[in-house]
Amino acid sequence: MSSPGRPESRTSKKKRWLAALPVAGLAGLAIQDLLQRQHALRHNFPLLARARYALEAIGPELRQYIVSANDQERPFSRDQRRWVYASAKAENNYFGFGTDNDVEQLNFPVIKHRTFTEIAPNPNLDDLSAPLPGAKVLGGPRARRHAFRPESVVNISAMSFGSLSPQAIQALNKGVRLAGCWHNTGEGGLSDHHRQGGDLMLQVGTGYFGCRDAAGRFDLDRLCRVVESAPVRAIEFKLSQGAKPGLGGHLPAAKVNAEIARVRGVPEGQDVESPARHTAFRSVDEMLDVVELVAERTGLPVGIKSAVGDLEFWDHLVEQMADGQRGVDFVTIDGGEGGTGAAPLVFADNVSFPFRIGFAQVYRRFAEAGITDRLTFIGSGKLGLPDNAVVAFAMGVDLVNVAREAMLAVGCIQAQQCHTDRCPTGVATQDRWLASGLDPELKSVRLANYVRTLRRDLLKLAEATGVPHPALISPDDVALADGNRSQQPLAEICGYRSGWGVPGPAISQEITALMCTPHAG
Repeated sequence: MSSPGRPESRTSKKKRWLAALPVAGLAGLAIQDLLQRQHALRHNFPLLARARYALEAIGPELRQYIVSANDQERPFSRDQRRWVYASAKAENNYFGFGTDNDVEQLNFPVIKHRTFTEIAPNPNLDDLSAPLPGAKVLGGPRARRHAFRPESVVNISAMSFGSLSPQAIQALNKGVRLAGCWHNTGEGGLSDHHRQGGDLMLQVGTGYFGCRDAAGRFDLDRLCRVVESAPVRAIEFKLSQGAKPGLGGHLPAAKVNAEIARVRGVPEGQDVESPARHTAFRSVDEMLDVVELVAERTGLPVGIKSAVGDLEFWDHLVEQMADGQRGVDFVTIDGGEGGTGAAPLVFADNVSFPFRIGFAQVYRRFAEAGITDRLTFIGSGKLGLPDNAVVAFAMGVDLVNVAREAMLAVGCIQAQQCHTDRCPTGVATQDRWLASGLDPELKSVRLANYVRTLRRDLLKLAEATGVPHPALISPDDVALADGNRSQQPLAEICGYRSGWGVPGPAISQEITALMCTPHAG
């Protein structure tokens, strides 16, 4: 304060003005709240309503770190994320002091360990480099020229460049090279970022991105050129996915930069629409013709990916494949609870069956026809956690594809901002600044660590049930507990007959012999 009779200094005046600025700003906001008519809450409670909106905006973060218990959050609980993060960093991923699951009230799977077994103990259970190949040869039953046995039962599911950042795609592809698995490109086309040395499964969606002509129609010659330019091991036609089954995609013009336009084969700076259904085929009969044509031209195994809704399609597919003349080499079943991309809430919550229901419906149809050994079954939809994965294997899955868990491994924090292009960790965004924070070299190692750890845990679970490979875990080895009151065998829940859920004797003997061969390290 200046003394009486002495003029106030410039410094004092400046301080008073600076102190008054926040007050004036708040007063301006309050007047704006009072005068506007769009929001009654802001009019009736100036400033306070803005605080409510701010708290609402950071609600997921507050619940994630402060409010929720370890097993409350969805789609992945804190315990599940902690397991993935620790596995990705090659840190201790054990939990102490027993389970904190509510076993008195909740339904949960129980793996029934065996006291005695005829299988010799596996000496590689704690070796993260121990191989865990697929039980079946992909494309083998139909004698595709480039049929192969997958090196890993765990692979990276479809996530498109455009949905994920360039750095995230690079991290995933470098990681699968380290882990010895494959990387599904997603329907957005095969970009330069997919060419980091990892094996690929090329996905072809309804937009035919990367293999389309100027009119947007499927172009087989372009597909063949793409396949020849990269280490593509298999081709997957995506019929639908768990995030938005039966719904087409939309990529706004603002996201269609020069690189995405080149990869997808679309005009730069224009909206890109994916139709809900394929135009290259409109029936199961036509689809199988296309599958056989693509397999003949490329020599690669060809399959389909689909969420499960109307079951008539599957009835027709089984009927068409029964005579052995034509058929898909693999079927990827996506659960309705899956999906990494943006989707309308009702589609994410209420369209298509959850994985366990949908897969059982499909598998039963192939089993009743006696043709389950003619194709490979791949499961997708939150199967990147050991308990969910082992249930899938017991139901008849031969391989699992993981997506969101792979995103967690390369840095995702489940901020649930995938649809805003503002992913804070640079995983699901095209914002250059945000994506620049993701180091592909570092994150690729974490992705590989995660895949290896999941495979190791699956090996341990197989050992506990007395079999050498997770694909040999049967529905009789798993039950679903109703709290601490009762249990129901998985086979009974799925409606399976004796012998279903595992490969036939020839394949079982082959994979047993393969797994019992000493690992050289």
